[in-house]
Amino acid sequence: MPAQLVQITPAPDLVDQVYRALLDAICTGALTPGERLAQEDIAQRMAVSRQPVLQALRLLKKDGFVQDAPGRGVLVTPLDPAWVHQVYEVRGALDALAARLSAQRHARIAPRLIERGRRAARGSDVQEMIDADLAFHHAIYEASGNVLIGHSAEQHWMHLRRAMGAVLQSQPQREALWDEHEAIAQAIADGDATRAVQLSEGHVTKASKSLSDRLAQLFTPLAQGDRQ
Repeated sequence: MPAQLVQITPAPDLVDQVYRALLDAICTGALTPGERLAQEDIAQRMAVSRQPVLQALRLLKKDGFVQDAPGRGVLVTPLDPAWVHQVYEVRGALDALAARLSAQRHARIAPRLIERGRRAARGSDVQEMIDADLAFHHAIYEASGNVLIGHSAEQHWMHLRRAMGAVLQSQPQREALWDEHEAIAQAIADGDATRAVQLSEGHVTKASKSLSDRLAQLFTPLAQGDRQ
């Protein structure tokens, strides 16, 4: 006789909701690097109890998005340009692999993803810019046929979202990034694996340098503390 299992009513987990809301605020820059976070204030602003806020902050600390503040409490982890560069090195290797495998399969990246990105680049919604960029690159990960690429890249992208959110508001020529995306997609569709890899590596290298340089200008004083 099969074991009796308690039925679970589907419902969004409150801790996860608070975690995602705080992560989005950190990534878009609404919560700035070095900003101290108070449980009571967050709970009041989100209209929740302190318990899910405490649990969400613990998860954010484990993932490196917040760290212990001097004295007590936590603060948003400062952005370190050298750390961002290292994350980009790992992401670049994964992107190049995904581009090569996708090109070998002559995969087609949906044009609507590039259209979405161009619209976002012309606007002022930083979250939409980040989401459009993520959607494009995740489409290449999926097109590669190797599910481990997307899984491996996920944690790195969480940190890159922070760097992107910090600089996108003042980043010039945002739409030019989508010219690069379109060229990568075309090389993949053409089955030109060599060119797809070259374009992907060039895109990541340029993005890494642009973001690292900009972060160095904006947040070097904040990056002197120890990163959690």
